[in-house]
Amino acid sequence: MKTLKVYAIFYLIFLYAPIFLLPLFAFNSSTIIAFPLESFTTEWFTQLLTLSEMHGALLNSLKIAVISALLATTLGIFAAMAVSRYSFPGQKGIMGFIMLPLVLPEIIVAVSLLIVILRIGLDTGAWSVIAGHTLICTPFAIAILQSAFAALDPALEEAAYDLGETPVSTFRLVTLPLVMPGIISALLISFTISMDEFIIAFFLTGADPTLPVYLFSMLRFPKLLPAVMALGTILVVLSILLITIAEYFRRRGAKRTGNDTGGFL
Repeated sequence: MKTLKVYAIFYLIFLYAPIFLLPLFAFNSSTIIAFPLESFTTEWFTQLLTLSEMHGALLNSLKIAVISALLATTLGIFAAMAVSRYSFPGQKGIMGFIMLPLVLPEIIVAVSLLIVILRIGLDTGAWSVIAGHTLICTPFAIAILQSAFAALDPALEEAAYDLGETPVSTFRLVTLPLVMPGIISALLISFTISMDEFIIAFFLTGADPTLPVYLFSMLRFPKLLPAVMALGTILVVLSILLITIAEYFRRRGAKRTGNDTGGFL
């Protein structure tokens, strides 16, 4: 047991050491990413304000992430509700096919989408990145929402029907408020995945790159590496914050239905 704990500690250090090194170099005055550190500075964070191309890439990523999160969560609501409320032929096979992007390497998904887009004579761009991100975010949204719908007591919806509500009004007035924490959690997780995703965006982006693609292009210029570290530090903090908020809403929804079975944190 002691050996297992030591292994776990070293594994976590190895896994998260690069993340902890980001702020060290981001606040280091030297342009060389190496030890020993020189002096504390916030110059690289200030430099981010002058990179107009980066601002365009950031806006492009935000647009793509918002649309992808909305589409993935909407599709996730329909799929999770169908699986939780109904039984139909081939249900397990269909759901397995929908969840397949969770286990497929992203480069396979990216190359496949690129081939399909080029074969039908379309150009890549923001829309193709949105399609790819929606594809990989939908399984995550379904996984979160399926537990939210499974924890919802069907008797509440049946009571609404008995009181004269239609299926649409029941969903709007009863089902939706009860699963709203799961919906918010799915939105935030999908947004975070889309903002951080690189491989699909690298293959499918057009003239306007996303932020991860732009950061990759900045690695060719050594003088800009500290600014990359500064931006990476900001993105890591924001990602942790969004995931924490998503987990808070997931647990809030689970406690409301009395079905907290653990989660991301």
